[in-house]
Amino acid sequence: MGRCGIARRPRRASEGGTVAKYVIQWKPRDGLAGDEAAPRRLLDVFSKWTPAAADIQQMLARVDNQGGLSIVETDNVLNILRDVSKFEVWLEFSVTPVVDITDAVPVFNEAIDYTESIPK
Repeated sequence: MGRCGIARRPRRASEGGTVAKYVIQWKPRDGLAGDEAAPRRLLDVFSKWTPAAADIQQMLARVDNQGGLSIVETDNVLNILRDVSKFEVWLEFSVTPVVDITDAVPVFNEAIDYTESIPK
């Protein structure tokens, strides 16, 4: 049941929908430090990769060589799964949904107004 008791058909991720923004962070997988061939293989695979999540707004490498991050917008989160799955042998990922701060601040203010409206 949805809000107000209205039944809704569950939406499948593959159907697409509202575009959402994600921060995808990666770092080298533990245990690969002694494997000198691993970085070369990772770069070879990366050089031939075509992202499924086509709207990559930024892709950044950390200057300490301990990973990186990308900012991606997509209406299909399965595309992110498709992308990160190709590199899970070498990298650990965290995927965090985010919103623009200009969209978040009104929600924060709404939450404050709500909690302040409840008597202590």
